[in-house]
Amino acid sequence: MRKFLAVLLTGAFVAGALTGCGGKKETDDKVIRVAASATPHAEILEQAKPILAEQGYDLQVTVFDDYVQPNEVVESGDFDANYFQHIPYLDSFNADKGTHLVNAGGIHYEPFGIYPGTKTSLSDVAEGDSIAVPNDTTNEARALLLLQDNGLITLKEGAGLAATVNDIAENPYQLEIVELEAAQVPRVVGEVAFVVLNGNYALEAGYSVAKDALAYESSDSDAAKTYVNVIAVKEGNENADKVKALVDVLKSEEIKNYITETYDGAVIPFES
Repeated sequence: MRKFLAVLLTGAFVAGALTGCGGKKETDDKVIRVAASATPHAEILEQAKPILAEQGYDLQVTVFDDYVQPNEVVESGDFDANYFQHIPYLDSFNADKGTHLVNAGGIHYEPFGIYPGTKTSLSDVAEGDSIAVPNDTTNEARALLLLQDNGLITLKEGAGLAATVNDIAENPYQLEIVELEAAQVPRVVGEVAFVVLNGNYALEAGYSVAKDALAYESSDSDAAKTYVNVIAVKEGNENADKVKALVDVLKSEEIKNYITETYDGAVIPFES
């Protein structure tokens, strides 16, 4: 597990108690301490800081480079919230660690897309074409669902986000689904008709998600709803004024526009 970077992007971490209980509570009510991954989460939070400041809130962001400590510091009460994870990871962490974290609001998702390989249009698909997909359980299911959404295959009813190639019920083009470790998929673009990639690997492969994806997960897809990245808080704090203010700002048009203009389709605002 990687080490805690302990980098404060904005503001100073408040240490020690202020004089008087009332003063401390009043100050704490206006300070929002958030643990986050660097990209894109902390970058998005930076854009929210001046908006929250206009509302009287001091947003303090600490960057972590692992996926354990951000949850632990929210569970302990040292931080008000974190922003780095999707709901399946949050649920799994709670089950494994006995924590009590909940989703306070979905902010963005990072879509899977179908990208050109040897062919540049889905309308050119032909019998026997090959399509490379990631072979890990979560990502393979997302890839297969995306192929289904675009009429290339049909999955067994109920396969959903646990789907594998064994769940393909109809394959009218007799497509060969090439299962590869996710990082290897971009390396076979010259050998297969199409590849299915998540946003990060698409960018690494030199694709512009917005310009090059032949199709990608829509904001109302099952995958987007399931893998939306959320603001997580300790149970009971989801209705705190400062948490609601944070979520509202992150879902504002200003932040949505920043996400859309900055990440070239690799990060998309979640519409709920």
